[in-house]
Amino acid sequence: MQPALRTNLADSAADSLRAEIVSGRWAVAERIPNEAALSDLLSVSRGTVREAVRMLVSQGLLDTRQGSGTYVRSAVDPSAALDRVKRAGLRDQWEARAALDVEAARLAALRHSTDDLDRMRQLLAARGTVADGGREAFIRRDIAFHKSIVAASGNRAIMDIYDFFTASISETIQATLGGDLPEPDHQAHADIIDAIAASDPDGAVAAVRAFMAPVLFELERLLIQ
Repeated sequence: MQPALRTNLADSAADSLRAEIVSGRWAVAERIPNEAALSDLLSVSRGTVREAVRMLVSQGLLDTRQGSGTYVRSAVDPSAALDRVKRAGLRDQWEARAALDVEAARLAALRHSTDDLDRMRQLLAARGTVADGGREAFIRRDIAFHKSIVAASGNRAIMDIYDFFTASISETIQATLGGDLPEPDHQAHADIIDAIAASDPDGAVAAVRAFMAPVLFELERLLIQ
């Protein structure tokens, strides 16, 4: 393990610990060395080690257990995966978003509550247009609407993955508002709610696919020019 650099000790220490995990040198479910040992290995203070461990806990790589120690929770580095997503082409990002939205809507049609429907309708009404407060505010409102459908799916993994993709999804929405790609209108959004309210999973899937189709078609057209 490389000693932490002095420029940003906590970040550097976290990077060193992350490298041990991702490389497999510390296996999933294995207890990592204690704070004192890590302090010696990294040549930093124990306070810096604690901060580095907190970073990796928040990223889902480590798990601290009171009175037992700190264990490897996952060897998958979510920050690296997100960086790869951001480098993916716009079409790939939209296809990934479509896959998440389709399954979330299908499950929401099967599992939604009255409160879920009320929240979707309220957020759609509040979504408005770009003219209502500017582009960034509109993007936040649009994401809030779509996340309400994801929440109604009742699938914790889809919710977490959707949160993970939020930065990338935000960028795809900005692309649609730049004039190069079509922005789905209010009715296209309302059709998704109507299908969910009708407890029609096939209809919800069809509504999301119809919602996404114009953008995907335009992306295909741009790619073959």
